[in-house]
Amino acid sequence: MRLFSRLARVIATVATATALLAAPQVGQAPASSRSVALTFDDLPAVGTEDVAAVQSITRDLLDGVDRHHAPATGFVIGKNVEALTTARGQSVLSDWTRRGHPLGNHTYSHIDLTTVTVQAFEDDVIANEAVLAPVWANARGSRRYFRFPYNHAGDTAAKHDAVLSFLTARGYQIATCTIDTSDFIFNQAYGLMLSRRDTTSAAKLRTEYLAYTATEIDYYESLHVQIFGHGIPHVMLLHANRLNADMIDALLKIFESKRYTFITLDEAQADPAYQTPDTFVSAFGPMWGYRWAKARQVAVHGAAELEPPAWIVEYAKGLPRVP
Repeated sequence: MRLFSRLARVIATVATATALLAAPQVGQAPASSRSVALTFDDLPAVGTEDVAAVQSITRDLLDGVDRHHAPATGFVIGKNVEALTTARGQSVLSDWTRRGHPLGNHTYSHIDLTTVTVQAFEDDVIANEAVLAPVWANARGSRRYFRFPYNHAGDTAAKHDAVLSFLTARGYQIATCTIDTSDFIFNQAYGLMLSRRDTTSAAKLRTEYLAYTATEIDYYESLHVQIFGHGIPHVMLLHANRLNADMIDALLKIFESKRYTFITLDEAQADPAYQTPDTFVSAFGPMWGYRWAKARQVAVHGAAELEPPAWIVEYAKGLPRVP
């Protein structure tokens, strides 16, 4: 699902525009200063409980990031690990840490904070710690990161603050994300195409996914220059899925063509921009740039962000239509 819908972006735009007139669009950061940390959600893998398929996705992703010397951080759903059987799931997670890529907590069941109580959410976080304990024990010294499923960090101030206090007390740092490409939607359509042997649509989707990714990178680069007056290190949100496994080299080449340096999540979030308080309370899951815009009272035009191609969204719903 789209983490940050057009409706949510419009809400964020209205919230900031009530304080200030729309700020002018500012250019992108100098190419020499651009950097990005890669993160992959929903480990071991999205959309399959087949061990061979999960191992293939994992191998292709890790081989790709290693070829490009790109540090990556994975975020684990414990239920996905146990669906493979605990031993096999743990083996896949160990593939990440053996190559030096740390793992964070994404809750046990990908629970949605917007729809559950604080206690239920906290219990799910703790349940996932038991799954992560073996790989964490073998990767001592790594910072413990937590990423909210759906980027839902609390639909009320009380829930937002209670969960943040809980996570802080357990030693977590919140993993942000500043660039989103809706890869979940693209992958859902891609999986249907592969299962139907619709090779024509799959080839077209791969091309459009790369084009959309390039557009989103530029959009979010400009957005953060508008918010902070300069470029910042970015955190790229991706998922461990078949599409990204197939496209990892091409995706990373886009960043390289735009002269981004690959850095760790620790390095990205050490930038002062990431110390901006997250006070955004919403049932939606906006990217951090929109949250920071509100905190800094900078008006942004979130509705200007492009949606994925309509035909891909329709295909993902089971309605194939190629223009």
